[in-house]
Amino acid sequence: MRPFQSTIPLDDAVAQLAAAVRAIARVETVRLAQLTGRVVAHDVVAAAHVPPFARAMMDGYAVQAADTTGATHDQPRALTRVGRVFTGEVMARAVAAGECAEIATGAPLPSGVDAVVMVEETAPGEGDIVQVLTPVYAGQHVGRAGADITAGATVLRGGDVLLPARVGVVAALGLPALDVFARPRVAIVSTGNEVVAPGTALGPGQIYDVNRHTLTAIVEAHGGVAVPLEVAADTLEALDAAVDVAAACDLIVFSGGSSVGDRDLVLDILARRGQVVFHGIATRPGKPTAFGRIGDVPVFGMPGNPTSCLTNAYVLLVPFLRALARLPAHQPRVIEVALARRVASSLGRTQFYTVRLTAGLAEPAFKASGDITSMAHADGYIEIPPDVAAVEAGTRVSVVLF
Repeated sequence: MRPFQSTIPLDDAVAQLAAAVRAIARVETVRLAQLTGRVVAHDVVAAAHVPPFARAMMDGYAVQAADTTGATHDQPRALTRVGRVFTGEVMARAVAAGECAEIATGAPLPSGVDAVVMVEETAPGEGDIVQVLTPVYAGQHVGRAGADITAGATVLRGGDVLLPARVGVVAALGLPALDVFARPRVAIVSTGNEVVAPGTALGPGQIYDVNRHTLTAIVEAHGGVAVPLEVAADTLEALDAAVDVAAACDLIVFSGGSSVGDRDLVLDILARRGQVVFHGIATRPGKPTAFGRIGDVPVFGMPGNPTSCLTNAYVLLVPFLRALARLPAHQPRVIEVALARRVASSLGRTQFYTVRLTAGLAEPAFKASGDITSMAHADGYIEIPPDVAAVEAGTRVSVVLF
């Protein structure tokens, strides 16, 4: 055994990770249908007005507003209808004084007019005569060209996250694709002679690989592209081979091999091929967590126990990955409820304790670091500071929801 030389407080680990992030610079062109959630690489400037033409905002009649002055139900203004305009059409001739054109909502305004009278404010006359019952002013019920976006306007900024409405802006500009920052590729390497892939028959002393799949889900949910690799055996040769492949990615995440046993070799690889920034955090679960670099690639060494691994993925990996991907900080939902039962904690270590929400109370759900159901059957977790030995039943606690 090779005991921890020291552990650092959680706040120190968080600060060191924040200082180590180098936001991804690689840019790629992505088709419109795949843009949701991506991050804009460069400012986007409109090349044309949106909409590109003045259009009717109501069904009715396109008119010269001056022709409707003084119109009332008792003394309507009679105009001659000289055409009809539907969406997707353009009227060939201009509308002169004393004339009007029937028009549909969204249709381009004919030349010569400056207003639209709603159909409800008109009455049919003989032949092509339309009786206007209410006056309109210039610009009434008209959407001007460029009302939404003016040519030359900067409509998106580099660094903007493409929410659905912003994808709509890209479509409104007629762009079939856009330059965005690449999603960080995250190599996920489970380690351990005992770890095998689900779907494989278990041999004596073997367990299924849980962490590869929970980490993949975390990475994909927070802006990364997961690149799961084969399980690496507990040998320096196997870990070296895994690093050779993983180093092509933007981030490497090991699970297992980061503790202090004789076969916990991730630290040896990290020290020999790169730099160890820290090893050991004063948390429970998740103490045997490491961070460093191999070349320019940041490396996380996560605990092998599934609950420890997933807890620190939420607390440490998610903020780092989102900053790497240029995404805004994750803002999980937090609710305040009373604790159903007393929870003891270890002084000197920040504890993350999973809870279920039952009948308006936070019911402790944590079982053990190796039990994935500690989290699968929980709704969230509470954070117990390192100077608190216990949280009594009935205490109001902040539950961070998964």
